[in-house]
Amino acid sequence: MNREELFKKVAEIISEKLNVPIEDIDEDSHLIEDLGADSLDAFDLVMVFEDEFGIKLEDEEIEKLVTVKNILDLLEEKISD
Repeated sequence: MNREELFKKVAEIISEKLNVPIEDIDEDSHLIEDLGADSLDAFDLVMVFEDEFGIKLEDEEIEKLVTVKNILDLLEEKISD
């Protein structure tokens, strides 16, 4: 899965879970400030990403997921392992 495909899937998940128009999401989008997520939303997103991509995210990794770019970078790393 290339980065463009990964972004499309991540954006779809974020759009659905946060009820945000998909066109409002880009790599620089901040989950809390730009997309209106709270800590429960962030937890839900992590669970969906783990299920969707068959990975396990550690607490210290989850804490670093502030922007969509952070999510993409971590998923790319985890998927390629």
